[in-house]
Amino acid sequence: MTASSTRRTTAAHSRLAAVGAIAVAGALLLTGCGDQTKKESGSESSGSASTTTAPLADKLPQAIRDKGVIKVGSDIAYAPVEFRDSSGKTAGIDPDIADALGKQLGVKFQFENGTFDTLITGLRSKRYDIAMSAMTDTKDRQEGIDADTGKKVGEGVDFVDYFTAGVSIYTQKGKDQGIKSWADLCGKKIVVQRGTTSEDLAKAEAKKCPAGKTLSIEAFDTDQQAQTRLRAGGANAGSSDFPVAAYAVKTSGGGNDFQIVGDQVEAAPYGIAVAKSSTQLRDALKAAVDAIIKNGEYQKILEKWGVTAGAVNEAVINGGK
Repeated sequence: MTASSTRRTTAAHSRLAAVGAIAVAGALLLTGCGDQTKKESGSESSGSASTTTAPLADKLPQAIRDKGVIKVGSDIAYAPVEFRDSSGKTAGIDPDIADALGKQLGVKFQFENGTFDTLITGLRSKRYDIAMSAMTDTKDRQEGIDADTGKKVGEGVDFVDYFTAGVSIYTQKGKDQGIKSWADLCGKKIVVQRGTTSEDLAKAEAKKCPAGKTLSIEAFDTDQQAQTRLRAGGANAGSSDFPVAAYAVKTSGGGNDFQIVGDQVEAAPYGIAVAKSSTQLRDALKAAVDAIIKNGEYQKILEKWGVTAGAVNEAVINGGK
């Protein structure tokens, strides 16, 4: 996905817990995580509660209540946050949380696949009602600023923050090549997903590298493509949000393909992105996140995926820096 999508775009911040606390998620996880113009056929929905029984249905805008669906833009290739399971069904942390939110709000959350770096554009064009895709809440995204140019490229979005994560570096197993930090990447090649915090961090590090030790960056549409490139020996390292990197280490090649090197960095919140004009929807989502935290559903979901160290105590609007 980042991720910075981490996953993910426009600012060198990752996916408000301390890095040390989030690192516990690794131990838990390791024991127990298309192009936007091509909407996948058979888009899947989460949540099934009737608006007549859902406790927070009246908080939603009437237009959404009438259609009974919240369209979700998501890069569904970022396990364990969102991915296709063996049956082809959308699965992961975000879909499970969306399912719980749907029960509170009395609507279905319909996930539609898109490349990560186009999700906010799709939100602005009203293709989606929200974007939920391991997206890091950053000031640049809130204000519509392009991190590379520093120029305003859009209105920006609001975020409902619901989880925290950092960014990790990983290499082929047994081949860390002395890489223990971002500074060790100078003179090497890293693969990342385009538009993510990992890409932002790599670009920032590349500017610090001394003459003759260029950091080469190869960016892909999906995190899975970046993993494939690294697995084949086409790069020295890769980088993703910590839950995603840890899941890849655990599952790829039966645990024999990759290893995480060094500590995760840039711990920051994941947020559900909402258009600036959709304040009623934003506030309804915040109320729903708070409700599932209070009733225990949120904790159960994080326990299922082994990422409880990324839990938050309440939803926060625009808590990213």
